[in-house]
Amino acid sequence: MGRFEVKQTSNAGYMFNLIANNGKVICTSQTYASLATCKVGIESIRTNCGSAIEDQTLVEPVLRKNPKYEIFLDVAEKYRFRLKASNGEIIAASQGYTRKDSCVKGIRSIAKHAPDAEIVILPVEE
Repeated sequence: MGRFEVKQTSNAGYMFNLIANNGKVICTSQTYASLATCKVGIESIRTNCGSAIEDQTLVEPVLRKNPKYEIFLDVAEKYRFRLKASNGEIIAASQGYTRKDSCVKGIRSIAKHAPDAEIVILPVEE
């Protein structure tokens, strides 16, 4: 079972990482204004983790409606994904991957870990 690690950011907001069983970060959230809205973001991940994938690296990508995952190439030519909620807001983003299949595995890992992941509130770092 994975876990959502919630921490306070330097600007008094909150963000989370979804952590896999092996301790690696699967995805990261945006910064939320409060702990309550951060928890709403976590619930949105749980709700939308089984969404379809829109591969924007293809010559002719098949466009999907939100909610969806978008696979894209960043400026460093690394594959990344972002999960968009039904309103089009980005609710999670990945690290950069050198291979597209690794990026897809990251997406599958969200679907595997998010539904039952516990929420852990990390202590404030001083």
